[in-house]
Amino acid sequence: MLTVVAALVLAAIVAGGLLARGGDDPYAAYCDAVEDHQQAIGLALGDGAETTGFLRALPDLRAVAAEAPSDIHDEWQVVIDRIAALEDALDDAGVDPASYDPASPSKDLSEEQRVTIERTADRLLAPETFAAFAGVDQQVRDVCQTRLSL
Repeated sequence: MLTVVAALVLAAIVAGGLLARGGDDPYAAYCDAVEDHQQAIGLALGDGAETTGFLRALPDLRAVAAEAPSDIHDEWQVVIDRIAALEDALDDAGVDPASYDPASPSKDLSEEQRVTIERTADRLLAPETFAAFAGVDQQVRDVCQTRLSL
């Protein structure tokens, strides 16, 4: 009888601890990050060309991705890596993203720099990147009941 009482007391303690600690929404931090950054992401993506919008949104996208659940990590990684690669290529070439014109690149760029920028921009605008971004956006809608950007 003492064993049954001890087991019930232990079960009550464990259940109480789980409710107090683990009863929270496991996506709360992620959804909070989405809410905190969705306006800035929306403004960046909605203002200007696709690539420069992604570049302006990168800090906010990184902040949301840092809180993302593991089941969407791969998609977030594709999005972040491809934007960051273009940012790095432009930085390495000393190019201002807002003034860069791929149809008429600066004569100061080396052929290697121009090709690197072109390739990273192509990868950013590739169907795989948009599929990953669509997956991230859909997951935000499903989990947080909102959009990634406003």
